[in-house]
Amino acid sequence: MRRGYATGEARKERILAVALLEFAEHGYRGASLARIAERVELSQAGLLHHFRSKERLLVAVLDYRDELDRRRFGPGHDGHDGGAAALRALADVVDHNARVPGLVQLFSVISGEAVTPGHPGHEWARRRYRRLRADVAAALRAGAERGEFRPGLDAEAHADRLIAMMDGLQTQWLIDPGQVDMAAVFRGYVEDLIAALRPA
Repeated sequence: MRRGYATGEARKERILAVALLEFAEHGYRGASLARIAERVELSQAGLLHHFRSKERLLVAVLDYRDELDRRRFGPGHDGHDGGAAALRALADVVDHNARVPGLVQLFSVISGEAVTPGHPGHEWARRRYRRLRADVAAALRAGAERGEFRPGLDAEAHADRLIAMMDGLQTQWLIDPGQVDMAAVFRGYVEDLIAALRPA
């Protein structure tokens, strides 16, 4: 039973990895279940056995992408538990994303499409931004509690600005990568913020 479960989980992860590439290349509307099934050597019916619809597959892919980032850079990565180390881990995410433009394109395309309330990624995007804002704000508050950052900082406002900087740089970089060094600009912003938040 355990071997069969492990095989099924490995197949699901393979489907998600391939579907992630398909959505990155073609967006939600242009992505093809038939192409995904072919690339993972399943029939379309076999694919739908694991994910009952294109909408469910998209949401699973988006959750999978976030899980990959959490595994690489989330709390506990390099021992960080908030503060400056957590902000630098965000810069590590941007460094990584600069090496995988397809993932950044997927996020940007789906986020743009998901502003429409009826889009299947709409609730995912709302949950993701709420979770990201809460995580970044918690990291800032942890830094303040340890004396790394000044007390009384507006953690939520700083979190909003950090996320806006990440997303805005990603858009500029996708449109004109030769003119925007996304990773360097964001890391500079993070270091400036860390310096500005240190106690006087």
